Amino acid sequence: MDNAQQDGATNVDEESAMDMNLEVVVMPVADVDRALRFYQGLGWRLDADYEAGPEFRIVQLTPPGSGCSIHFGRGVTPAAPGSAQGMYLVVQDLERTRARLIGQGVEVSDIFHRVYDSGVQEQVAGPDPSGLSYRSYATFSDPDGNGWLLQEVRERQPGR
Repeated sequence: MDNAQQDGATNVDEESAMDMNLEVVVMPVADVDRALRFYQGLGWRLDADYEAGPEFRIVQLTPPGSGCSIHFGRGVTPAAPGSAQGMYLVVQDLERTRARLIGQGVEVSDIFHRVYDSGVQEQVAGPDPSGLSYRSYATFSDPDGNGWLLQEVRERQPGR
């Protein structure tokens, strides 16, 4: 059995597969302009800012190098501001990314890794001791409390 199957991944018959690309994640925010300033301050590209009256405005931004964007605005989602949690931003160099975000005024957690020794996931201070991809993290939130997880991936697993 290969690693992908051991990790719970499934093999998909190429002929029957249908491409599905995650394009947009909706972020619930309380203040559209504040959120726009925050994400642009991170260097995210503004793709659209469309307003159709006082009840509807949609903003789309894309993180550098990402194929997926975020939407937020007025009349976009009934979700409570700050309720989006656990969204992953994959980065090549976690320490450098963390330092850059802190330099931009963002509160970023210390770097941590996870262990599963006791059968329960535990969060441990510091980067993964073996330096492996997918195992070191840091977190931050936007002004509304929407939570992001930075994950270091220096080398992708085959097929990803």
